[in-house]
Amino acid sequence: MKKAIYPFAAVILVIASAFTVISSQEWIIASNASVKFNGGDPSGEFSGLKGTINFDPNDLANSKMDVTLDVATINTGNGMKNTHAKSAKWFDAEKYPTIRYTSSSFSKTATGFETKGTIEMHGVKKDATIPFTFDGSIFAGSFEINRLDYNVNTEEPEHGSAKFKVDVNVPVTK
Repeated sequence: MKKAIYPFAAVILVIASAFTVISSQEWIIASNASVKFNGGDPSGEFSGLKGTINFDPNDLANSKMDVTLDVATINTGNGMKNTHAKSAKWFDAEKYPTIRYTSSSFSKTATGFETKGTIEMHGVKKDATIPFTFDGSIFAGSFEINRLDYNVNTEEPEHGSAKFKVDVNVPVTK
């Protein structure tokens, strides 16, 4: 009887190992990850991207992303503009210190992938679709966002562009 248990235990171990291999890969975000934005004036970059990325191109159903940007890391290339961007008139970094993206699904596209989820910025949550590519070490994508949808500087809707092009470049390691 004991001899029959060993092959059964070995089969269970092999099956459990297979499920471990199938699960999505957790990626570690590199410190040089960046999120650039361009709305004419202003334009710049956020650093300080943190969070979890579990992504496997062969298992999109179990892939997940929950990342935040530190609003205080905004860099427009001008110290006065940085201070202004962090103020209550724009991002209000004191009241809303992070911008967050949480995925709800991933899918394959003709040019790479896309993730659907929620962007939370300035106290407002909106659905978003972000197209991206992944080469095994870098997640890269571009999309547009309307700052007025998130109540960012609604006092001056004509200041610069309301729509910003956002370029995401996230180097990762296993």
